[in-house]
Amino acid sequence: MAVAIGNGDQASAIIRTLGLTKIYPGADFKAVDGLDLSVEHGEVFGLLGPNGAGKTTTAGMLTTRVVPTSGSAYVGAVDVIAHPALAKQMIGVVSQQNTLDRQLTVWENLYFHGRLFGIGAADSRLRADALLEQFQLSKWGKASVFALSGGMAQRLMVARAIFHRPAVLFLDEPTAGLDPQSRLALWEILGELGRAGQTIMLLTHYMEEADRLCNQLAILDHGKILALGTPAALKRSLGADTIVTVKASGDGELLAAALRNGVDRVTRTRVVDGGVELSVKGAERIVPRVVDVAEAAGFELVDLAVAEPTLENVFINLTGKELRE
Repeated sequence: MAVAIGNGDQASAIIRTLGLTKIYPGADFKAVDGLDLSVEHGEVFGLLGPNGAGKTTTAGMLTTRVVPTSGSAYVGAVDVIAHPALAKQMIGVVSQQNTLDRQLTVWENLYFHGRLFGIGAADSRLRADALLEQFQLSKWGKASVFALSGGMAQRLMVARAIFHRPAVLFLDEPTAGLDPQSRLALWEILGELGRAGQTIMLLTHYMEEADRLCNQLAILDHGKILALGTPAALKRSLGADTIVTVKASGDGELLAAALRNGVDRVTRTRVVDGGVELSVKGAERIVPRVVDVAEAAGFELVDLAVAEPTLENVFINLTGKELRE
């Protein structure tokens, strides 16, 4: 059964799929299972899910690197399956691997990418210079790509991917393996691209990344779309506005039962390592309420934390497992 998703008229969408399915040879499961997808012009659209959820396979089919088993896919008016060469002209791709040309300098990686896409020499030179400045790489222009840190290499790959002004930019786990400072720097650049109207499909398992960058977000697991909406709407779907994590000695199931029965407006409880997680509607005096109930039930509290719902809470609610599993 295909899962229909989308937030607009199919005619206005820049990415459209219908029943898109991939079964790899020898596999007894569908890596992507009947995906119906619609992404609007100018959206930063996220696919959020754990490793093996089908994110990379979905992007692979949309970028012509993976041949679908069945279904259809379009970028703009171009049938990606029937006309892969034409589709490649409309997209930019940043994969998980470093695909920079090691024989070229930083500047040459940009310049020759433009020439490859039929952009004239003068325009390619100007755009290479401009992108190096925009991505804060100007002083590295004449350097070997071996001189770049992981974060700088990722910035260069994004700059190269947008050099020919693609209709859609595909980013597959763009900040995986980066240190926190490099991740924040790349988020700033991607945020600027999104605000400038660049359509982006972002594949990630980082909740904060999806929450910060995406206008629309689809949660994916086992090749299927489980939920779609803005990050804020997905978190509201939990029916709770506060997450309380209680760490205590003793039986987690008994603690969960005591808190569920003794604390008002608890919508969900989940036993976690060393304690219990509560989803609560309303945060007024939640800490003393939880402490009183736990201690009255004979539990010695070790720690207590209060936070707003996250996309991981949404994923757990949908699948019963943590996103990192």
